[in-house]
Amino acid sequence: MTGRPTHLTPPPAGYADWLAELKGRIHTAQQRATLAVNRELVLLYWQIGRDILTRQAKQGWGAKVIERLATDLRAAFPDMKGFSRANLMYMRAFAEAWPDEAIVQQAVGQLPWGHNLVLLTKLKDPEQRLAYAQSAITNGWSRNVMNIHIETRLLERYGKAVTNFDALLPKPQSDLARESLKDPYRFDFLGLTDEAQERDIEHALMRHVTEFLLELGAGFAFVGRQVLLEVGDDDFFIDLLFYHLKLRCYVVIELKAGKFKPEHLGQLGFYLTAVDRQVKAEHDNPTIGLLLCKSKNEVVAEYALSDKSQPMGIAEYKLAQSLPPELQTSLPSIEEIERELAKDDSE
Repeated sequence: MTGRPTHLTPPPAGYADWLAELKGRIHTAQQRATLAVNRELVLLYWQIGRDILTRQAKQGWGAKVIERLATDLRAAFPDMKGFSRANLMYMRAFAEAWPDEAIVQQAVGQLPWGHNLVLLTKLKDPEQRLAYAQSAITNGWSRNVMNIHIETRLLERYGKAVTNFDALLPKPQSDLARESLKDPYRFDFLGLTDEAQERDIEHALMRHVTEFLLELGAGFAFVGRQVLLEVGDDDFFIDLLFYHLKLRCYVVIELKAGKFKPEHLGQLGFYLTAVDRQVKAEHDNPTIGLLLCKSKNEVVAEYALSDKSQPMGIAEYKLAQSLPPELQTSLPSIEEIERELAKDDSE
């Protein structure tokens, strides 16, 4: 047989694009199949848990029936994991926590069982559980990343910064902008104490930029640190500059190592003006400012913002001493965070 092997023959025109499209469709189908299998498994666990609850309530079965059920199910399905006594107890608690099957099918059923166990054991309030479940689905959190956000009360801190967004930004941008900021920000991963100076915090945030972006939340893209702006032949340097993809605007972040003072907003406002005139593109929304300080008086902050014509927010940051020792030791390293973000959560 003569001629070149088939795999060395040049492909016809358009083949590469078609192959790339096919790969994408196959990958999407694989993801859908995995999600479907996961939903069925979680629903099965919920049904088993509901049955245990029902029979214990109506027929007076005691706790020992769960141990017997675990033995019988493992004997019947030796190749299937998940039928330990402990996991059956979790199924019972899962069904008790979510009595409405629709929520299981539409929300928490989209999360792996390991995620649901974190929600079940870490949170007692159903609304909080559902909020973290929906955020995990929207943002693709791994189980460990979700656990970190729950421990640091991520969702409870959103929308808590003192801002003037309602007065200066149109809806719904003002709502989105307010919910994009939080108070306080947790910088425990820096390993710094309350005595740290502004420049020390800046340096540390750049060394741990992955964790910093996780703490800022979805939508923030890092632009630069100590960004140079030339105004009237004088040089000025912005501490940290970000772009928010959902708000479609630049976000200037200024750090103050002490207590908030009204005069801090004058400097921040100057930077916002400079970015709007020199950096912002025509299609970008007005630049937003965020002043991060070690502490603030809420009333003073509200007064200081009331007469400002630019959108700004004021929030506190917390360093290592602000968390209890047991939580500090549980925080992962940047390497662990990066591994969690990089790998697919197959659990």
